[in-house]
Amino acid sequence: MTITGQDTDVARVLRGLADGRSSVRLRAALAAGTTPEPRFVEALVERCAIEPEFFVRDMLTWALTRHPVSVTLPALLREVRSERAQARSQALHTLSKVGDRRAWPAITAGVLSDGDDEVARSAWRAAVVLVPEGEETALATELATQLGRGGRQTQLSLSRALVALGETVVPTLLAASKAPDAGVRAHALATERLLGDPDAGFESVIEEAKRVVALGASGREGG
Repeated sequence: MTITGQDTDVARVLRGLADGRSSVRLRAALAAGTTPEPRFVEALVERCAIEPEFFVRDMLTWALTRHPVSVTLPALLREVRSERAQARSQALHTLSKVGDRRAWPAITAGVLSDGDDEVARSAWRAAVVLVPEGEETALATELATQLGRGGRQTQLSLSRALVALGETVVPTLLAASKAPDAGVRAHALATERLLGDPDAGFESVIEEAKRVVALGASGREGG
């Protein structure tokens, strides 16, 4: 069998992606994206699942977006169902960058409510990119089930996803602002404020919303 220069280059990139040095992995991912080659895709996807360095993961995602969707999409959709949280998160993140709506069926209610916050956040971002026209209200309803979840960054990610859907989320937020759970009500109110003023700081609007909710509860108790 004749080994060509291209085969040698492919082998070099594949070795680089598995190297113990992050700088070498970064260069290999850059090379894989600069000169796309279908044989890189599986290695790039597999590396995304275990890569510890953020900046390398970012380059891996970029490299995948440089390859034909017909090659990357099946591999990414498989990873969305992985048992490894990082594999799911990175696949969803990459799908949001690829932006091909054929991936939409993979954004299920289970994916949007994934028990891992990083996976869920990636799913929310992907969902607002991939949602087909006419499905925005249904997506808003599904996303609203996650209101009140997690810490500040998780809540901010959800609010941003809802705000990205535009005015279609208003009825959903109004309903959530009357939920039994105080945390859900506050998060809904804060998101509604961000919808009207996207430049408002999340920390200030969530604290203000908590005060409004607390005062409302005090008023009912006093009554």
